Amino acid sequence: MKLSTIFRLVRVLLHVLKGMAICATVFPWIGWDRRNAHIRRWSTRLLGLCNVTVSLAPGSAPVLARSMVVANHVSWLDIFVVHSLYPSHFVAKAEIRSWPLAGWLAQKAGTVFIARGNRRDLRHIFKGLVTSLEQGERVAFFPEGTTAAQGKLLPFHANLFEAAIDAKVPVQPFALTYQDAAGGAHPSVDFIGETSFAESIVLILNGPPVKAQLAILPPLATEGAHRRELAEASHKAVAAALGVS
Repeated sequence: MKLSTIFRLVRVLLHVLKGMAICATVFPWIGWDRRNAHIRRWSTRLLGLCNVTVSLAPGSAPVLARSMVVANHVSWLDIFVVHSLYPSHFVAKAEIRSWPLAGWLAQKAGTVFIARGNRRDLRHIFKGLVTSLEQGERVAFFPEGTTAAQGKLLPFHANLFEAAIDAKVPVQPFALTYQDAAGGAHPSVDFIGETSFAESIVLILNGPPVKAQLAILPPLATEGAHRRELAEASHKAVAAALGVS
């Protein structure tokens, strides 16, 4: 590992520790608006330390303050890219909770974790999502259920779309891409296969600058809709934005 990469890794670690300290000592005493401001600033700084810049795709739709956000899933960076612009309550797979330091931090930032195949856990979390949406919060999740390489989009699972229907809020699709300096898919960002969280961080820190782009797509009405219809419509919208079939 290059000396410059080690130096950047130490800076990332110190920033994570700072975030943990804020979550432990500040978050219990402030409301969600101020928490979201901290989350936005902290996420922006983390991405900067990882040499990631974030921009909105041209022609993006306005973001709804109260909606269920669904996005394609490429990397652990995805959550922080969205947080840097529009902090949200994320729903993520339970494996993320085991990531060193970052899993604890994600939980304190409002991420809810779902264990695969645990129907009781899913029902409990589903009720919490509906309540959060009804209270005017933005909830986000990755309906693919796992990460996929850039240029691919896995089928969207429909279960959690039901929460948006029950809460009577729109679904707003987001499309995430990561580019290199030439505008192609960045070679270091994909977080798939046997790549560990630590290996992924090193790949990104050791690689060229990353240009993350977030496309905000028009919201989908949920009144009278079925969850499978919403999942299919969201998949179609994200696929069109990514230019994949």
